[in-house]
Amino acid sequence: MPMKPSDRNPLDPSPKVRRRAALTAGVTAAVLSLVVPSAAVAGPAGGPDNGKRADPLNQYAADTWTSLDAMTDETTGLPADNIEGDLSTPSEYTSPTNIGGYLWSTIAARDLKIIDRKEASARLATTLDTLETLEVHEPSGMYYNWYSPTDGSKLTIWPDSGDVVYPFLSTVDNGWLAAALRVVAEAEPRLARQADALYDTMDFGWYHDLNAREGVSLNRGGFWDAPPGDGCAVPGNYGDEGPDVYYTCHWYDTSVSEARIATYLGIANGQIPETAYYGTYRTMPDQGCDFGWQEQKPTGVTREYLGVSVYEGVYAYRGMKLVPAWGGSMFEALMPDLFVPEADWGKRSWAPNHKATVRSHIEHGMDEAGYGYWGFSPASDPFASYREYGVEEIGINATGYASDVESTDVDKGYEGCREAANPDPEFGDGVVTPHAAFLALPYDRKAVLENLDGIKNELGAYGPGGFYDSVAVGSGTAAERYLSLDQSMIMGAILNEQKKDKLKDYFVDRGFEKAVRPLVEAQIFGTELSGR
Repeated sequence: MPMKPSDRNPLDPSPKVRRRAALTAGVTAAVLSLVVPSAAVAGPAGGPDNGKRADPLNQYAADTWTSLDAMTDETTGLPADNIEGDLSTPSEYTSPTNIGGYLWSTIAARDLKIIDRKEASARLATTLDTLETLEVHEPSGMYYNWYSPTDGSKLTIWPDSGDVVYPFLSTVDNGWLAAALRVVAEAEPRLARQADALYDTMDFGWYHDLNAREGVSLNRGGFWDAPPGDGCAVPGNYGDEGPDVYYTCHWYDTSVSEARIATYLGIANGQIPETAYYGTYRTMPDQGCDFGWQEQKPTGVTREYLGVSVYEGVYAYRGMKLVPAWGGSMFEALMPDLFVPEADWGKRSWAPNHKATVRSHIEHGMDEAGYGYWGFSPASDPFASYREYGVEEIGINATGYASDVESTDVDKGYEGCREAANPDPEFGDGVVTPHAAFLALPYDRKAVLENLDGIKNELGAYGPGGFYDSVAVGSGTAAERYLSLDQSMIMGAILNEQKKDKLKDYFVDRGFEKAVRPLVEAQIFGTELSGR
């Protein structure tokens, strides 16, 4: 779907210049505040509230909900994947993640008093009723990746192009829908039986390869129930019933990934072994040049958890050490943290690593690249359709997710294996994605609100449905579109911030905590926050 150009003169860099001038004095303080719990930072950007200023998060939530309402079909209760910035044209497709995001966003809208309980319950009931009618892969109970939001039919032809769709069942997309069903069951008791029944049919064991690597089991990326027309596929059946399916040729094998939500759920449900939590890579191993293609040479130690040998590798970035994501985006690192209290349970792992990730994004945007803004995740492209954005140096993939339009690649080489090709680049027109900043709220509320205030009021990347999906800060060109996934991350982040981690409370029950918390508590990352 094409983007609408911003009204701002693309040759006018003044918003960026003004922003940097205004924030230069405060950047150091904002970065250092990462070591202070968010509860100690009161009120909106600029200082304590003292009852004199309205909290902008409440308005952001109300406007964000407007976009989700606009993209949701009243009859089916299914949200479109995206909608144009004027809220006039929703897409003709949706996914399990989109549906899940709408469910937890409806709960958030209710708890934040944007809609009343009666409306919220009616909306949730409509969506659950439709979920009961959607075609699924019967043996596994998993949902296909694309449906029509208007009639719930499984898509076999792509609406925009007429291309053939080979029905696929995604591990991570089903993970987010399952997470949402857990939330609904707890948050809306009148619908608990229906939500639980849908959840109980979903078997994540269908995705789990017990022999992915020697001594290690991992989730596949998903499967097709018939051979796809192109690409790599591996026939098999991890569910031990029904005909073979056709698995992706890749596994989800990195720890800092949004796909870990499926691992948490599978372990909690008893569908995959608890050792799977330790099977993913923190970094690729440091084994000569076999993994010399990764972004940098890691450091770390090897530890054993439940008999699984784990290289607890870290990357270095601007005086810090942290476990990287594949592409270096906030979404990969922090979306599961909306539901699982990783920082509370993982005092020696996720707590410092989430802080380091946020700090890395701030330092990259404000200092290293000099954009004047920060927060980088996959989102709409201001000049095209969709693209991944991140802090490339904290991504395992050597080409990573760039933070700018120019796809600037930082390449400092790999000792003894790869010469440095671009160790100190000049960055171009940076692209920030507001939902990424919202995910950072638990780790630096003050810096988040300052950043969002500038994106809204100086860059003008704000419309009737809240923040546009991304904005190129140098040219001021916004992707004037709303993605339901990104909007639902915003709703979840605001609910947690305003209502003391309410989304986590809905998601985690005693059984989940008993199964997952000891695994998270035991883990030790080599993260170090001391930096510039």
